[in-house]
Amino acid sequence: MLGLLGRFTEFPAILEPFRNAASGDEICDCIQKLLEVKALLRRDAKANKTKLQESDIPKLWVLTPTASPALLSSFNVNQKLGWLPGVYFLGDALRTAIVAIHQLPQTPETLWLRILGRGSMQSQAIVELSNLQLNHPYKQATLELVYNLRQNLRVNQNLESDDRELIMRLEPLYQQDRERAKLEGQQDLIIRQLNRRLGEIDASLIEGVRGLSIEQLSILGEALLDFSVVADLEAWLNQQAE
Repeated sequence: MLGLLGRFTEFPAILEPFRNAASGDEICDCIQKLLEVKALLRRDAKANKTKLQESDIPKLWVLTPTASPALLSSFNVNQKLGWLPGVYFLGDALRTAIVAIHQLPQTPETLWLRILGRGSMQSQAIVELSNLQLNHPYKQATLELVYNLRQNLRVNQNLESDDRELIMRLEPLYQQDRERAKLEGQQDLIIRQLNRRLGEIDASLIEGVRGLSIEQLSILGEALLDFSVVADLEAWLNQQAE
């Protein structure tokens, strides 16, 4: 998983994301679901004559774009040492935290969560995601999560204007990553063909192949049929660099 979201899922977790600011009643409903899960686990443990371990009980993370001071105060939340601003914990027995996305710091580890925010917070997160290198681990992990969000939003026929705008802004990133996947697939195919024809090629030659464009890879795919030794590939790559 990714960054702060990864910390949420180190142990059993229930994630409750809200597209609009969660109300007190909605948060209470989430807590009720958590308590029902806990009760079920206790019944199962009793039936199996085992002890329910604290680490097996899920923690609830309520992800809300914004949370007013009055809302947070009504749940008597507190902040814990070692956690980022914007993460508020209820009493330990409730195993629940409210994540006020608009209060999260603008760091790479909060990127995915900030995309779930609203307004300028969300816009800034999308800009940051766009500026990351294609092979950046945060970008790859975040895009996978973004695709799920994108598909879920598309299913909803009654999208708010903010959601429609989000889909439009995510579309170029989606297409960009599809191009990356296409390029990597073509690279892998060519490298396999070269290995079969010339034997295992070394890392420097593999790096040279991975530096080619899709068009160059297509040309190499035809040219390699005439290769008989590794020197042929080296000469071809040197020619492309000229």
